[in-house]
Amino acid sequence: MPEPTRDEQTSEANLPKGVVLDKDGKPCRTCTSAASWRALSKQAAQSNSNSQDKPQSSTSSASFPLPKSISSAASTSTFPSSSSPATDNQCPPDVEALGRSTWTLLHSLAAAYPTRATPEKQDEMRTFLNVFSKLYPCWVCADDFRNWMAEPSGRNRPRLGGKSEFGWWMCEAHNEVNRKLGKKEFDCRFWEERWRTGWKDGRCD
Repeated sequence: MPEPTRDEQTSEANLPKGVVLDKDGKPCRTCTSAASWRALSKQAAQSNSNSQDKPQSSTSSASFPLPKSISSAASTSTFPSSSSPATDNQCPPDVEALGRSTWTLLHSLAAAYPTRATPEKQDEMRTFLNVFSKLYPCWVCADDFRNWMAEPSGRNRPRLGGKSEFGWWMCEAHNEVNRKLGKKEFDCRFWEERWRTGWKDGRCD
């Protein structure tokens, strides 16, 4: 990835912590947590308030152009405090909600995968993973997943021979993300109980 320009570095420095920029240089909602996005919205509200209180000058004091959706919302809405829970399911997903939903889908695909996959099934899943790693809405997450699969030694290539090895591979992929986020790793010995059969203690029955 190319090094950021001086303008880009300045723009990022003026953003709340945790806000990730999209490839077009604008804040990426699906790459950013709800808390950081709320902080960005508050910043936009404050910026709008300041600009209304002061006479307009020939140059803008803000070095980063906020998207219209944020600026307009900031001028008409009140924003919850950082301690408030994220607004429910009627809002666009943040990076965490998107991640949870995506892992549910991916593990469920592994759970439904054939015990012994035909070459055709393996090719279909390989194609899906390749396309998924390019189209995932959080582009930094997509790049990371694609680079992990392409590790030069080949150890992270999708193992698609059957359900058991594919499910274990998916668990390893998930744990790679958990490690990077400082989260507890999942014991992959129990991936089928978690994602396919349900726990043996009956909690899912």
